[in-house]
Amino acid sequence: MMKTTAVVTDSNSGITQAESRVLGVHVIPMPFYVGGELFYEDISLTQEGFYRKLEEDVEISTSMPSPGDVLDLWDTLLEEYEEIVYIPMSSGLSSSYMTAMSLAEEDDYEGRVFVIDNQRISVTQRQSVLDAQRMAQAGYPGARIREQLEKTALDASIYITVDTLKYLKKGGRITPSAAALGTLLRIKPVLQIQGGKLDAFSKCRTLKQAKTIMLDAIGRDLTERFGLGDTPEKAIIAGAYTCDEQEAMQWKEEIGTRYPGHEIIMQPLSLSVACHIGAGALAVTVSRPLEIE
Repeated sequence: MMKTTAVVTDSNSGITQAESRVLGVHVIPMPFYVGGELFYEDISLTQEGFYRKLEEDVEISTSMPSPGDVLDLWDTLLEEYEEIVYIPMSSGLSSSYMTAMSLAEEDDYEGRVFVIDNQRISVTQRQSVLDAQRMAQAGYPGARIREQLEKTALDASIYITVDTLKYLKKGGRITPSAAALGTLLRIKPVLQIQGGKLDAFSKCRTLKQAKTIMLDAIGRDLTERFGLGDTPEKAIIAGAYTCDEQEAMQWKEEIGTRYPGHEIIMQPLSLSVACHIGAGALAVTVSRPLEIE
């Protein structure tokens, strides 16, 4: 007897290959070009290796999974499952979603593969994968899972402060003159990922100020966006970082102190995000829990 629904995502979710086996989901590794050589996240490119190359100023660029790799996994899973729910990184940050949608419209996959534009990445994308798996295990069909996750796609935010303006300048998100002035004035920007875009949110002079701005932003989301002001413990709050695990653990304690009653998970940010912000970044995320209808 065939199983019902397989849940598939990409490594932008932060779910490692080892963790995917524990969770019962399937993760397509994201390809990276490092010094012109092709690597796959968590397969031939580790977190440590990525940051070492970044520190050496080796040219690093992201790509999307090849259609062949995506179809090979789909074909294998459809021998065992009736349906597939595929949650790629946000359509606002990559063309992976549009490519997968085109593939899913082919005769062999139409009505069997449901590609979800969840408009999330990294820790919040991971939460969507966990929600999809919970629904799949409860017997919900792929079409219903897609409907629920796309309906609630914007019920999440990521706030990030960076340690350097170098990579924002390199990616064209700020001008060289703005980067030079910001470095001179020791400005620490706070960025936001919401609805699939990495945007400026605020700026300050110190890491302490940046942390306060991010934690305050979480509080506003809880009350103004999610309507959870009297019951903030219902929200899902997590932390994230690039490279510096020791500082991340301290940040985790600070988040937990500000928002007690939450089991704060601290995870590395996706390498696709790290390419644009560099090492030493700290982030906090908030998601509204998915209520299955």
